[in-house]
Amino acid sequence: MPFVNVRITRDGVTREQKAQVIRAITDTLQRVLNKRPDLTHILIEEVDTDN
Repeated sequence: MPFVNVRITRDGVTREQKAQVIRAITDTLQRVLNKRPDLTHILIEEVDTDN
């Protein structure tokens, strides 16, 4: 079960953009590592730019 933690800055990233990132990462894990998309978990953390 792949677990991917993505940290991005909190600067106006839309819900749709996050969904695109999740799809792209999931597709890459499936294509390259033969990981099942239904068992892939991706967490997107948004951090303030002053951190």
